[in-house]
Amino acid sequence: MRKPMHMLTKEIANEIVKETSIRLHRNVNIMNTEGIIIATQDKSRIGSIHNGAIEVLKSGKTLTIHEDENNNWEGSQPGVNLPIVFLEQIIGVIGITGDPDEMGSVGELVKMTTELMIRQEFMDLQMEWKQRTKETIIEQLLKSDASVTSIDQSLSLLGLHLRPPFTTTVIQITKRSVPNRTLVQKIEEIIGLKNGIVSFVNVNRIFITIFGIEEKESVEMIEDIYTLLKKQNVISRMAYSLPFSTLDTFSQSYKDCDITLKTSDPDSDIVSFAQIEAKALIYQVDERLAERFSHRVLNGFDENKARTLEAFFVNDLNIQKTANDLYVHRNTLIYRLNKIIEDTGYDPRKFKDALILQVALWLFQKAEKNDS
Repeated sequence: MRKPMHMLTKEIANEIVKETSIRLHRNVNIMNTEGIIIATQDKSRIGSIHNGAIEVLKSGKTLTIHEDENNNWEGSQPGVNLPIVFLEQIIGVIGITGDPDEMGSVGELVKMTTELMIRQEFMDLQMEWKQRTKETIIEQLLKSDASVTSIDQSLSLLGLHLRPPFTTTVIQITKRSVPNRTLVQKIEEIIGLKNGIVSFVNVNRIFITIFGIEEKESVEMIEDIYTLLKKQNVISRMAYSLPFSTLDTFSQSYKDCDITLKTSDPDSDIVSFAQIEAKALIYQVDERLAERFSHRVLNGFDENKARTLEAFFVNDLNIQKTANDLYVHRNTLIYRLNKIIEDTGYDPRKFKDALILQVALWLFQKAEKNDS
C-alpha cells in the first residue's frame, strides 16, 4: 500500500485540476511536498517551484497572496493556497488563482473536495490491494503442496486466521451484468469478512472458502448467496464440498466442487459433493478399465436406452413415475426395460443388476462428455 505522502500522484492531481477548474472557472494548481507544481491548467508552470506552497508546507496554514504581495512569493500568483491533509499529514498544497477577496469560502470547499477525492482513491486502492492479497491466498491454498507459512503471512496482512471446519464453494456463472467487485462485496456481506474469503479464479468462476462455521450454518450461507445471485439476475450454478479440517485438503475440495458441477444435473442450481460422491468415484477409475467395463455391460447401448435407464434410476426404479417423466405409456417403458435386459443381461429392476448398470451408465456418460 502507498504511504499517505505518496497518495498525491500526478494522475490524481490532474483529475483534481480538471474537475475543480471546470466548476470554478479559475486556474487551480496542485503542488507536491517539495512545493513543485505537478498539475495546473497553465502547462508552462508544471515543474516550477511555488514559494507560496513551500510556506504552506512549513506552517501548515492557509496562505493568501494579494496582488500587491505577489513579488514576495517567487513563482506564485495572487490567490489562495491551502494544505492538502490526508491521515493527519500534509501531502501537498492546492492553489486557486485569483483575487482572494472574491473567493469567500471557495478555497475551503475546494480543499474539502480534493481531500475527499484522495480519500476515495485511497479506499479504492486499499480494496484492490486486499482483493489481490485474497487472490494470492487462494492460489496458495489450491496448490497441492501449499506452504502453510506463506499462507499465514498473507492472512496476517488481512488480519485473518483460517480455522476449521472449512467448506469450499464454487460458483459457475453463465450470465451476469454485475461488476466483479460488487459481486464479491455482496457475498462477503453474507459470510462476514472474518468468516471467509471470496475471489474470482477466472472470468466466470468464483471461489469461496467459509471457515470456522459449522456445516448447517455454512449451507444456510450458501443458500443465501444463491438467493442473492438470483436477485442480482446472475445466472449460475453452485457446488460445495464436504466439510474438512486441514489446509492441504483445499486443493482436493476445489476438484470435488469442479466434478460436482460437471457430473450433476445441469438443472440443479445448488449441489453438494455429498450428493454425487459415489458418482465422483468413477472419475478416479483407470480409463481403459472403465471403457472395458462400460462396453461389456452396455453392449450396443444408444442415447435412447441411456436416457430411459437414467430416468428409471432417478425415479427410484418406479415404473409409473419414470413413464410419466419420459411421456411414454407404462407398457412402452416396460418394453424398453425388457429390451435392456435382453441386450445387457442385467435387469434394472433388481438391486444388484441396477447397481452394475448405474456404474456402467455413469462411465458411459463420462466418456460421452470427454468425446464432446
